[in-house]
Amino acid sequence: MNEALTLKEAQLKLEYYCSYQERCHQEVVQKAGDLGMKSDETDAIVVHLIQHNFLNEERFARSFARGKHRIKLWGKNRIVNELKQRQISARNIKCALTEIDDDEYHDTFDKLAEKHWETIRENNVQRKKKKFCDFLLRKGWESNLVYAKLKELENAI
Repeated sequence: MNEALTLKEAQLKLEYYCSYQERCHQEVVQKAGDLGMKSDETDAIVVHLIQHNFLNEERFARSFARGKHRIKLWGKNRIVNELKQRQISARNIKCALTEIDDDEYHDTFDKLAEKHWETIRENNVQRKKKKFCDFLLRKGWESNLVYAKLKELENAI
């Protein structure tokens, strides 16, 4: 940036930034830094955003969990790790996981696992099993679910 923004200008930009999509505190602080704000100015802006309901960590966590599960088909482990990386509190992470219905969770897992199993083009059975497990574990699905599904698919061969 060529010229520094005033506190009010930066506040308006960050209000728009937060209204466009749910954000966590870490993203807002990063963006404020990118706009050239000092830490005391950033703190004042964050307080303003919270008071005016532009920034809400619980709402962000819930939205994040819903979206990543439904759109990216992530499992709970990946969602939890990503939220921790964004410095979301344990209480808010727990709330976020309540957004995922257990039946929907297991249906999504079954569909994803079966579809992926069919798409793996590998003649070596051991390598196919490894690719299958690695894919699902990387997506954050619990290992007990992955290995139980692998056993189920092996028996169907």
